[in-house]
Amino acid sequence: MSDSAHILVVDDHRDIRDLVGRYLRRQGFRTSEAEAAPQARLLLAAGAFDLVILDIMMPGEDGLSLCRFLRETNGPPVILLSAMAEDTDRIVGLEVGADDYLSKPFNPRELLARIRAVLRRSSAAHIRVEKEEMRDQWQFERWRLSAPERALYDETGTKTCLSSGEFKLLRIFLNRPNQVLSRDQLLDLTQGRAPKAFDRAIDNQVSRLRQKIERDPAEPVLIQTVWGDGYMLCAHVQVDTHSPEGVSP
Repeated sequence: MSDSAHILVVDDHRDIRDLVGRYLRRQGFRTSEAEAAPQARLLLAAGAFDLVILDIMMPGEDGLSLCRFLRETNGPPVILLSAMAEDTDRIVGLEVGADDYLSKPFNPRELLARIRAVLRRSSAAHIRVEKEEMRDQWQFERWRLSAPERALYDETGTKTCLSSGEFKLLRIFLNRPNQVLSRDQLLDLTQGRAPKAFDRAIDNQVSRLRQKIERDPAEPVLIQTVWGDGYMLCAHVQVDTHSPEGVSP
């Protein structure tokens, strides 16, 4: 992880934006600032960011909505800021996909420590994904998963499209068949973030994935729950791997 990472600070209070931006630039980061969600969306569409520091309570579209959008579109990791110290706000923020949460007022040094921790986890997850992206197709039970298309095909050739999150989660399972994966491991592997108390993001993703691959989602056979431990893909998996030009598998 390099301190030259580009961070987007989104807060409707100018004094906070300026304070955080100046402090992070002194620490060697590049920063951009936005006062509201629409401006942040424009900046996100125009350039690459490594992390977003996002205030929850903003006029118009709030931070939770923007955070949800970033998770659904496989955007950069998010640290939420909130003047509310209630557990409910923290839990909701983590459920919509935030990587960390910090209550206002905060010590800039604590924010810096959290930024570096999130970037380390994100970098490690990216390296793991890059290695696994060498794999092109997976055959399991009656399904074939195509990585280039991010789509499933059944034995009749019928195509089922997957969201980015569903594809990433299924690929994690297919690369580790018949292996129990805890919620903590799945969160780290799919989102590059440490789990928090009451975090049920993985449970929701598993439920959505079961709706697409199980004959009877109410009685899952492929992705089974291992009570007290996590989840396991119960299937024989065949993998086809592509090799970039000039590289041997």
